[in-house]
Amino acid sequence: MNNIKSVFSIKDLENLSGIKAHTIRIWEKRYDILQPMRTETNIRLYDLASLQKLLNITLLHDYGYKISKIATYPQEKIPSLVREIISNKTAKNHAISDLKMAMMNFDQDLFFATYNWLMSEKSFKEIFHQVFIPLMNELGLLWQSDTITPAHEHFITYLIKQKLLVNTEKLQVLKQTKTDKVFVLSLPMNEIHELGLMYLHYEILLNGYKSIYLGESMPIENLKDLKKHFNSIVFISYLTVQPERDNLDDYIQKMSEELEDEETQLWYLGRLVEFIDKETLSDKVSVFNSISELVTKI
Repeated sequence: MNNIKSVFSIKDLENLSGIKAHTIRIWEKRYDILQPMRTETNIRLYDLASLQKLLNITLLHDYGYKISKIATYPQEKIPSLVREIISNKTAKNHAISDLKMAMMNFDQDLFFATYNWLMSEKSFKEIFHQVFIPLMNELGLLWQSDTITPAHEHFITYLIKQKLLVNTEKLQVLKQTKTDKVFVLSLPMNEIHELGLMYLHYEILLNGYKSIYLGESMPIENLKDLKKHFNSIVFISYLTVQPERDNLDDYIQKMSEELEDEETQLWYLGRLVEFIDKETLSDKVSVFNSISELVTKI
């Protein structure tokens, strides 16, 4: 947690920008777009300013600017061109790049500025689907490749959760308009990744249903209590790292044994659902491969 990165390898730059390390080396050699530091063994190292510059160059390149042309621009012109592009309010990739920089610098002000810019043009739902979901998918890969630390991930995730809570509260004060079913949202024991589940809570409320959010580490036996209060319940579980794969089918079976009946449905999504033995599932159990897929069924 205390090992905060401010110096990056060329592989880190590849992971953060999407530009292959080989291409970065070519751009450096031919066009001198970056000036890396060198270790005693001649290994390239880059600072945050280099990362920011590469992200800006990547945006310009994505919008049709040739690297040979970008290399001729004065240092101050690249951010200026980026601002011109984003003034058209079409560059979601720029928003993702800015949020990455906010994360790498632990820069709360940049996060809020980027979010407020997005909110001036898009709904919160659009921001979550177009920007936050792609960002969080990238963060998983960046964490696995050791490009970012848990501190980076926790910082940006907490800020996104803040925005989710604010927008969810606006819906919670509204009267529900659909009463044919109630949604109960929870995570398995020892599962702490709740951002996706929190967003589903928002979507369910947005669609006019009653949503009961129970959050992380909820024992199955406690979920049974909800059946004393409501008919026609849809239980939703988001499986990211728990239960462990060896115990996954046992967990699904126990959920069905304890909760399933004619009026109850069980919905699952998350990284682990691809490992569920779907041939054993009843017609009361649904498995979804993405948030978007589940939302269409609400």
